[in-house]
Amino acid sequence: MSSPRADPDSSEEPKPGKAKTEFRNYTEGKLIERVYNTYLLMHTHQTVEFVRRKSAQYGSCSLRRMSVMEALQLLDQLVDESDPDVDFPNSFHAFQTAEGIRRAHPDKDWFHLVGLLHDLGKWAVVGDTFPVGCRVQKSVVYGDSTFHDNPDTKDPRYSTEYGMYQPGCGLDNVLMSWGHDEYMYQVMKFNNFALPKEAFYMVRFHSFYPWHAHGDYGHLCSEEDRRMLPWVRELNKFDLYTKQEELPDVQQLRAYYQGLIDKYCPGQLCW
Repeated sequence: MSSPRADPDSSEEPKPGKAKTEFRNYTEGKLIERVYNTYLLMHTHQTVEFVRRKSAQYGSCSLRRMSVMEALQLLDQLVDESDPDVDFPNSFHAFQTAEGIRRAHPDKDWFHLVGLLHDLGKWAVVGDTFPVGCRVQKSVVYGDSTFHDNPDTKDPRYSTEYGMYQPGCGLDNVLMSWGHDEYMYQVMKFNNFALPKEAFYMVRFHSFYPWHAHGDYGHLCSEEDRRMLPWVRELNKFDLYTKQEELPDVQQLRAYYQGLIDKYCPGQLCW
């Protein structure tokens, strides 16, 4: 599919169900203990060796075959324990995000589908992502209190600003913590989704909040990463601010999104 324009059309942010400052609050709230423990477990085990092992395990997309809608139904059973803003099944969040994008970008049906797809990999793993193999930056969630048992932080190869990377090497050459972003990106690539490059990029890096929301890790980025950044931020607007307790009527929406699936990623896929 031909690539869209360099930057997304500017759009108004969706009107969230609570103040914007209340989103991604990692210091207080009824879900905070669950969220902290999820990140503690993740940050203890996300090492270079772990990520390489998981990439080999999942990258072949040989675990099972199912359609996009079947994968979405798996999220009916998943509540993201890393998310302080959501305590309902992630499948509803997928439709909330997609519908927010659809209202703001009615002419970009491929972008609507990205909203639906972006978290499908969560049946494997959840949470924000960050580069492994180099020093953890300050904006990583709970970065100052959850890495003490991660062996890479004591390895001189991985504990400097650049670690095992070269300046400006590009995120495509960076080993990210194993997460649902990378897994879903690999599924899209393996199954030849007929979507523009921007779609693949948004899915792959939408949970990389230290970069797209806080400006960290810029020393690893290429010009292509900087060109793609506005697209990642545009998805993030709807990923974050459409979360609300009022849930969409999924049955009413299913036919529209099935049409997009049939257009861009039909049939039984390899996962």
